[in-house]
Amino acid sequence: MIACVSAHPEVIIDPADERVADFRDLVAGDRRPGTERGTGPVIVEGVPAVERLLASPYRIRSVFGIPGRVSGLSLPDGVAAYEADRWVLSEVIGFRLTRGVLASADRRPPLDLDDVLFGPDPSAPRRLAVLEGLNDHENIGSIARSAVALGVDALLLDPTCADPLYRRCVRVSMGHVLSLPIAVLGDWPGGLTRLHDAGYRTVALTPADDAVDLAEVDPRVHPRTALLLGAEGPGLTPAAQSAAQVRARIPMRGGVDSLGVAAAAAIGFATLR
Repeated sequence: MIACVSAHPEVIIDPADERVADFRDLVAGDRRPGTERGTGPVIVEGVPAVERLLASPYRIRSVFGIPGRVSGLSLPDGVAAYEADRWVLSEVIGFRLTRGVLASADRRPPLDLDDVLFGPDPSAPRRLAVLEGLNDHENIGSIARSAVALGVDALLLDPTCADPLYRRCVRVSMGHVLSLPIAVLGDWPGGLTRLHDAGYRTVALTPADDAVDLAEVDPRVHPRTALLLGAEGPGLTPAAQSAAQVRARIPMRGGVDSLGVAAAAAIGFATLR
């Protein structure tokens, strides 16, 4: 058991203080010189999201915020805690923070695909969200939030997706992305056969007229289901649709060609519960 105590933050008065280097110039994010995509610390904003970080398997590094916000958190022993006035905080991070507190955490090693496919109980029904080509951080964050709310067990990404642990993804997900197992399906879309071998029915979401109605895909018949979602605009590639076992559409009124991917994901997750 990890001992938790109320934070007693150290005061930061110099924006150049190296103790808060994790939080410097967050607008640049992964574009910082010398930082490869997806290798920097995980940055979490806001008290609810930081509390979800504390409940997650990620190791928290430090917390930084305005007076009163940091001291109200119960942090594990050894976590560095810092506070500053709003102006110093804004100068460090590069924008005006309305949520009052941030935290940084170490990334976790990549998950083995079998751990994601089978989870802690290999016999339990499981549902996955499989993303192709999603490069909008806010869409990924919104999909992750819906996934947790609507019973999706994990995220699988193709190699071209944006970093799901980037600051904006974590913020839009309200920290819920930190509770989702995530893995990259490096062989795309050929790697979908790994899902089929594990007993998953893969469902490619598309607005195409020749796709079946999503409501016809009965999750009781196939308790292991993986919903494939493509990028905003182009949608799933023909190769991904061909590799999936079912192509399904969300019925819509005439004159509307498609939904945004985050909205479509939420409807898909709810329909396949």
